[in-house]
Amino acid sequence: MLRINDVAQVGEERYRVLTISGSFFTWINIDSAKAFPEMVTLANIEQWAFDESLKRVEDPFSYLASIVVQQGTKAQKIRDNRYQLIAPLLVNEDIYYRNGRGPLVQTRSEQTSTPRKTLYRHLRQYWQRGSIPNALLPDYSKSGAKGQKKNSSKKLGRPRKTSPGTGTTVDSAIERMFRIVIDRHYVNDKGHTMPYVHRRFTDMFETANPEVRQEDYPTVVQLRYFYEREYKKADRIRLRANRISYQKDIRPLTGTATAGVLGPGSRYEIDATIADIYLLSADRQSVIGRPTLYVVVDVFSRMVAGFYVGLENPSYVTAMSALTTSMSDKTPLCGRYGLEIIADQWPTVGIPDAILADRGELLGHQIESLEKAFGVRIENTPPYRGDAKGIVERYFRTLQAEFKPFAPGVVTGTRVRKRGGKDYRLDATLTLDDFTRIMLASILHRNQYAVLPKYDRDADMPNDMALTPLNIWNWGIQNRTGRLRTASEEALRIALLPRQKAYLSDLGVSCFGAYYTSKELLASGWLHRNGERRVTNLYAAYDPAVADNIYLFPEDGSSEYWVCSLTDRSRQYRDKSMWELWASQEQQRQAASTAKVAETTSKRNLENLISQTIKDAERSRPTVFKQSKAETVRGIRDSRKQERDAQRIEQTKARQPDKTKPKSEVTYLQGKPDDGAFPDFIDELFGDDE
Repeated sequence: MLRINDVAQVGEERYRVLTISGSFFTWINIDSAKAFPEMVTLANIEQWAFDESLKRVEDPFSYLASIVVQQGTKAQKIRDNRYQLIAPLLVNEDIYYRNGRGPLVQTRSEQTSTPRKTLYRHLRQYWQRGSIPNALLPDYSKSGAKGQKKNSSKKLGRPRKTSPGTGTTVDSAIERMFRIVIDRHYVNDKGHTMPYVHRRFTDMFETANPEVRQEDYPTVVQLRYFYEREYKKADRIRLRANRISYQKDIRPLTGTATAGVLGPGSRYEIDATIADIYLLSADRQSVIGRPTLYVVVDVFSRMVAGFYVGLENPSYVTAMSALTTSMSDKTPLCGRYGLEIIADQWPTVGIPDAILADRGELLGHQIESLEKAFGVRIENTPPYRGDAKGIVERYFRTLQAEFKPFAPGVVTGTRVRKRGGKDYRLDATLTLDDFTRIMLASILHRNQYAVLPKYDRDADMPNDMALTPLNIWNWGIQNRTGRLRTASEEALRIALLPRQKAYLSDLGVSCFGAYYTSKELLASGWLHRNGERRVTNLYAAYDPAVADNIYLFPEDGSSEYWVCSLTDRSRQYRDKSMWELWASQEQQRQAASTAKVAETTSKRNLENLISQTIKDAERSRPTVFKQSKAETVRGIRDSRKQERDAQRIEQTKARQPDKTKPKSEVTYLQGKPDDGAFPDFIDELFGDDE
């Protein structure tokens, strides 16, 4: 049944209940500007309810109860003055009845010198809007018709005082020009200003209205007013921003990363950055630049599951190193840097359900082994949308904040040296091992003790649980679906290693220009040189830190692999990393390319000499020999002997000592020869066979 202040609708009219007295109801029509309280019986209301012609509806003035009016404002003064005028009338029940209302209003009018019409208007407003003091507030929100187009034949706005001219009223033709220049030059990501857009409008307006004086052209204020009236604020923000920047930095945030995961291990986020610090080499004798930092974070608990610190650029290879760390036991790694922990302090051991990464790092066929062999779902962010993995993006700033206030060599934002300043790169003090140890200690601190005040906890999380990553992780393992799965660390490591196509040759398996072999490969018969076609489409996994071995997969789609080691032909790469192998090969290629230039030049000179010599010989060759062809052929032996004797005489003369130089003592092994001729045994050694 209806209660006081309820709003009921009968037909097309809406009524507010003012009083209830026994079986009688007093209500007032809230949609009529001339309404007064009316009396209806309970029987009538019940009958209308049974006929379904009466129904309770929402109060259209319920918002008035929540309005807080500032003291001293004009609205507050008007409300209080109106209420003081009618307050004495409201305490008398006769005010609701026609016979008693007239004398009461007349008396109050005489007391306050207020017209009866005004008192009736205030009473009507008070009753129709909920019978509360705020019902008497003035409707300033409806003043001025904000956002609506004003139609007038005369120039709107305040008259000009200093600027020349009277201006121009903006009609439909001018509005059309406004819209064209705004759409063309302003609502885009080019960054043009409104004065620039107005200048483009002026060019257009001047062409279409040559008779209008320049001082009467529509102003930039009119253009801006049109823009703010016709384009909603949300559209103005969206259209003026770059699409990628809008999605990443400006659009409203409507969700949370935690709501999309079921528990620990549901999704890992991985990303890389270049750390804001310069490091020294291991011998501390040279600056080696800024290291690459990879971080793998569990979305549910915000636990750092793994990381990578090194000098390699962000790539699939370095991403796999970080993922390998995130899925394996970190106790030996911490011990290597002097940080002793137990497994329960860093329990992120196992394979997650999904990995979210940038498109470039985990996009390609090399990640398929992780998907197929272990059932990991690989998710990629859209291009230029680092905010899609905001959990790990935020951790870069958090982790680096631990060392920035203390470490020398930190990037300070500019390398421009002011007078008396110094280059921060030359302040480098830490080595790569020092920096890795600091990062490892920072991760352990954050995982175990960092309180997450902005973590959006689920409803079933206990209120007395401190929101640290380790506590959230342990609670999720006990109370949620644990998504981590165990696997052999060696099998996992091989699956995560990058892969490269390998080729069979007579010298072994060729991978990156180096040759490998194994006992399985030799037993397979693939390296035998029997003329048969060798196996193709082979792939091998490799560890970038070790060039001595590769892992050859003999069958496509199988997890079986053969461990192949370097052959003696590639012994130069033993005890080196793949990075050193690639660097050596690059240096060798550069040296070969440099030598190739000299070889090409020398080869060209040689070919020119040969060609010129042949041409000279052809010009000097007799057309016809003195003897016949047969005699010439038969005399080859004698001609050869004559030419040889003449050559020996020339060589003997060339070896004659210089008369001007003192002679040296000569010791002969078989006695002094009679003359300068060669011994007779020379002819026996080099005799002709013709």
